[in-house]
Amino acid sequence: MSKSKKFIPLIVGIAAAMGVFIGGKLNFSDTSDRLFTTNSKKDKLNRLIDYIDYEYVEEINTDSIVDVTVNGILDNLDPHSTYIPKKDLEQVTENMRGDFVGIGINYYPYKDTLAVIRPTEGGPSRRAGIKGGDRIIMADGDTIIGDKFDTDLISKKLKGKKGTRVKLKVYRPETKEFLDVIVKRNDIPIKSVDAAYMLTNNLGYIKINRFAESTYKEFKRALNQLQERGATKLALDLRDNPGGFLGIAERIADEFLEDDKLILFTKNKKGRRENTYATSRGDFEEGDVYILINESSASASEVIAGALQDNDKGVIVGRRSYGKGLVQREMALGDGSAVRLTVSRYYTPTGRSIQKPYSNGKNKAYFNDYYKRLRSGELVDSENIQIDDSLKFVTPDGKIVYGGGGIIPDIFVPIDRSYENETINYLRRSGHFGYFVFEELDKNRAIYNGVSKRDFIENFTVSDDIVVRFQDYVNKVERTKISFVALNEVVKRLIKATLARQLYDDNAFEEIVNRDDIMIDEVILLSQENYQD
Repeated sequence: MSKSKKFIPLIVGIAAAMGVFIGGKLNFSDTSDRLFTTNSKKDKLNRLIDYIDYEYVEEINTDSIVDVTVNGILDNLDPHSTYIPKKDLEQVTENMRGDFVGIGINYYPYKDTLAVIRPTEGGPSRRAGIKGGDRIIMADGDTIIGDKFDTDLISKKLKGKKGTRVKLKVYRPETKEFLDVIVKRNDIPIKSVDAAYMLTNNLGYIKINRFAESTYKEFKRALNQLQERGATKLALDLRDNPGGFLGIAERIADEFLEDDKLILFTKNKKGRRENTYATSRGDFEEGDVYILINESSASASEVIAGALQDNDKGVIVGRRSYGKGLVQREMALGDGSAVRLTVSRYYTPTGRSIQKPYSNGKNKAYFNDYYKRLRSGELVDSENIQIDDSLKFVTPDGKIVYGGGGIIPDIFVPIDRSYENETINYLRRSGHFGYFVFEELDKNRAIYNGVSKRDFIENFTVSDDIVVRFQDYVNKVERTKISFVALNEVVKRLIKATLARQLYDDNAFEEIVNRDDIMIDEVILLSQENYQD
């Protein structure tokens, strides 16, 4: 055990008191001056840290003491107040900003080598001539393969300041040649809109994976394109979307709601209420909307679903959402780390709080709520959803809705808990489809040259031989004997979808996968019934 770890119990023991010390260091922009005045408790804790730092008999990393203390404090608050260490903050910030500066490639760490899946469309690597299947073996003269393959080192080598150049040594298996390629770094988008296409002649589909700074612009661009193609109805897929920036969700909800409709309101610890209303900029106020949610749709996803449901706009389809009704603000701690602290609660227009209980703070039961729902049968039968009559609310049109933990959909779609589906989900999570397809493409990428994305989606067929090879691949890797006889069609579809992702983009992947999605099938049926009415 390291020296610093020996003192973790001591630090956790004073965690509650340290909250005052840390609170004095937070970078609040709207906090009263009183927070930063001299305080005897903060002085005492400052002295304790200094005393340990200068006088303790052994060397102690006081930075690690403070990190442990911050986590100890937050563990006694709500489940969503979190500490972001310095080493993680840059990646978290990039993800929520929606872009970073780099060379623009999707890649696998394939056999201790950086293997390019595909260069980003319109990105610097594509312009420099890098292709899918290329191996990047050197960056600025440094070897990055074999024993020297390190993902952190590679990230530092490929990222950098906008406009700077990196010299790459690339091996192209297709032609067995080594190439020197110079790539000029540029802004690389981290897309939050995975897909946007037409499900039927008048029903558009948009899938959002999170709410980053760039999400509204991505969404608006996708919506405009779908409307130009004839979309008068929209399926907005928020399944497995964990949330993000509240303001972005408000702007998207505004697209569907009439002027001055309440989107949500928030309350802080002092009970101050702030309302957010729809404006005149909405472009889809007249269209039918279907919001797809599941047990992993959280936070900002629930803001949109709740705002529309409480305003009697559209139809919520799926399963009860996660249940996160807390708002966090990020505060820098001055050393490159940050805290996301819960500063208020949000409420849907009818006054519902959809935050599920967390009386024991960050306990396992809170985060394992999915398994509780699974055991109760809630995910397969809406009759098993537990509701609290004391948290009953009524929408303007008289629809009954409930608070206390997530958004309950208007149309319930059960989860598929069959053995076959569980097997498929495991294969997808393990990454077997991606690695297998990459190896298949590596054998002969040329056969797809000149095949358009639309032609591939509509006409390409996965052969039975490929399924057999995938079965052999999985059994070898997993050291098992799985038979895909009963899964043949599903496996074919996922292999085809993965091929489409590696050859074209995520949009092609989603379009192929969604062709046998029961929740999307339900939305298509609902849209056709409404049209007939």
